[in-house]
Amino acid sequence: MDTLSQANGAFALHLYRALSDAGGSLFFSPLSISATLAMVQLGARTHTEKELGEVLRFKQVPDLHSHFQHVVSEISAPTSSHLLKAANRLYGEITFSFLPNYLSSVLKHYHAELQEVDFVGAAEQTRLAINKWVQDNTEGKVRELLKSGMVSAMTRLALVNAVYFKGSWMHQFNKEETKEMPFKINQNVSRPVQMMFQVKKLPLRFIPEQNLQVLELPYEKETLSMFIVLPNESKRGADPLIQLQEDLSIENILDWTDRSKMDVWTDVVVRLPRFRLEQDFSLVDTLVKMGVASLFDEGVADLSGMAGGRGLFVSALAHSAVCEVGEEGTEAAAATGAVASFCMMREEHFTADHPFLFLITHNPTRSILFLGRYCGPP
Repeated sequence: MDTLSQANGAFALHLYRALSDAGGSLFFSPLSISATLAMVQLGARTHTEKELGEVLRFKQVPDLHSHFQHVVSEISAPTSSHLLKAANRLYGEITFSFLPNYLSSVLKHYHAELQEVDFVGAAEQTRLAINKWVQDNTEGKVRELLKSGMVSAMTRLALVNAVYFKGSWMHQFNKEETKEMPFKINQNVSRPVQMMFQVKKLPLRFIPEQNLQVLELPYEKETLSMFIVLPNESKRGADPLIQLQEDLSIENILDWTDRSKMDVWTDVVVRLPRFRLEQDFSLVDTLVKMGVASLFDEGVADLSGMAGGRGLFVSALAHSAVCEVGEEGTEAAAATGAVASFCMMREEHFTADHPFLFLITHNPTRSILFLGRYCGPP
């Protein structure tokens, strides 16, 4: 893992903890958020640049923006194995004169444009136009990223990113095997879910120190994988995800998901819920609590590398992410040797019938593209 992927991973877990306070299921794209804030960091100076560098771990990455250019290009390369649609853009008030050097740098490193808009005179029309652009760039999956009231005549700069992901499993689940089963929200409450089922040789690892299992479900061509971190159910009534959160570090995540340390020869009986998550966030308050305070303060923000003088600040930071997990996969891969050695090998059971953490990674760079947790149906 290079320094940028490690820095982004550390930020991802920091943000996960900050967003976890709200409880319930959670899904977001830390890499997309990091990339958008990196575009702002290009124009940040003095204390604002320092805050972004510390909270997003940018200061530990040499040649940050060239690194982002390489990683984002590699991850976004067209492929037949999955659909990964991202919409990223900066919208700036037209009365601000943005520096040509800044605009050319954003375009060079992030393939993104800064769009000048009229927040002062036409805030609502601008909001609708931004939402239409996001919808067009996410297969129509994200329909209203900027909610009513999120921008106003006082808005000077809005950061927008939306991500839609749908992958095809390397080994598909047979839809005929999907059955309704109870999902234990906690020790006292269960709700029905559609539980998928398969038996395959899949990378699996037990982490006895943290009392959890880690299963890898690779997508077609194995460029991307979903890792499911399943803590064992607590016998003391405590939320196992809260206990797991205390052990979350980028070092632990990298270790737990290291393919070379996983058992790849044993048949695994997998039960995993079919689910869809769609979440919208306004991240201003969250990032302020994490330590990026000046960026959102009109009188304090220093974005002079973006627009010359002072006075420009970020008044809206919206993020939306959609994830669909279902049976789909490659039929040919699913049929390979499914039964041949089933009775000859020992088997392990991986039953995700209680809350779990999951992450979707880009395997060549070990970048965390998406991070979330599933706590059952609402």
